Amino acid sequence: MNTNNHYPQDESFRASLNTRYRTANIWQAIFMSALLVALISLMALIYTVIDGAFGYVAFEYKKDPATFTSTPLEKLSKEELLTILKSKLSSGAYKKLDGEQPMQARSQADLYSLFLERLVQLDTKQIWSMTDSILHGAEIKAETAKKYPKAKVEFRSWVSPQFLSSPMSSKAEFAGVRTAILGSLWLVGIALLFALPIGTGAAVYLQEYAPKNWFTNIIQMNINNLAGVPSIVYGMLGLAIFVRVLEPLTSGSIFGVTDSNGRTVFSAGLTMGVLVLPLIIINAQEAIKAVPDSLRQAAYGVGATKWQTVWYHVLPNSIAGILTGSILALSRALGETAPLIIVGASTFISVDPSGPFSKFTALPIQIYQWTTRAQPEFHAIAAGAILILMVLLLTLNATAILLRNRFQRKY
Repeated sequence: MNTNNHYPQDESFRASLNTRYRTANIWQAIFMSALLVALISLMALIYTVIDGAFGYVAFEYKKDPATFTSTPLEKLSKEELLTILKSKLSSGAYKKLDGEQPMQARSQADLYSLFLERLVQLDTKQIWSMTDSILHGAEIKAETAKKYPKAKVEFRSWVSPQFLSSPMSSKAEFAGVRTAILGSLWLVGIALLFALPIGTGAAVYLQEYAPKNWFTNIIQMNINNLAGVPSIVYGMLGLAIFVRVLEPLTSGSIFGVTDSNGRTVFSAGLTMGVLVLPLIIINAQEAIKAVPDSLRQAAYGVGATKWQTVWYHVLPNSIAGILTGSILALSRALGETAPLIIVGASTFISVDPSGPFSKFTALPIQIYQWTTRAQPEFHAIAAGAILILMVLLLTLNATAILLRNRFQRKY
């Protein structure tokens, strides 16, 4: 019997085995190091943002509150604030504020913010990061008392209910993200209504109906390429098509809207829909591919047509993957900035979008605008807005996971 073979024997075998284990351990260490570096980088990023969103603030009142009321500020009622604002503001300023939102309908917190912003006028002297505030709180208070004797020092969270419910303002102390959040929700909603049915329909056709030939291969290749096109290119496409060519539609003029142009939230939403369309098509195709072919054959075996098979078997069994992929694609749209700048998002707007033909802004645009300002307090509220954007993105991703777990079927 021939015992010669190509496999190592005895000492040679053990040496070869040790070499393979050593190589595997080296690669495992490399992969673990990469994961560790990624986690450290992510934690450093999150900590940097949080560090800027909290901390001590030293501020003064430009005008003594006692000149407007003898009541302590924290005890002012809504009616008292409304009376003070009406009597102390100029008639033009009061009418403008009332036109943006009726003063009677505003909350006590809104009126208090207007009182501080328009009458008392806060003057922020200096702000500190959360780390400095925690580690050097006593030194900060002593330094403030020496440099700004009249200033007050308080630990402030720039992310607050007031920050969420307030519109944009030229004063960082009173600026909020309400208008930006509503604009982002409008964008995501329009993009979803536009891209989801078209993307799902295209995926069904390509996967279930289209013949496998050179033409469909070219279409598939181009869809894959479009998924990697820089977002600014989609912004230029949106400017050329939705803002200019389709201006009668996107401005609402064909529906009787006369105070708008093509640079509306509708144009931006359609642009974002086109941006995520290739991603939705690819994700939907993968979800449809994952449906076992045995289900199709069983449906055909009992006499079902092609459409009945797709509608009653393929789509219900792939809905989890389609929804998950679509929501993750919309998460990308939620964080985009470049296309919105080109399409015409406003960097400063204090009026909430009331419909698809309204002017708009979005959270990424607002963050970009605040980070370009020189005053450190704008950097602090930019950090707060980043935290809110991260929460929205995590909410979308969590929704995708819940939908996947809810509708996913195992075979």
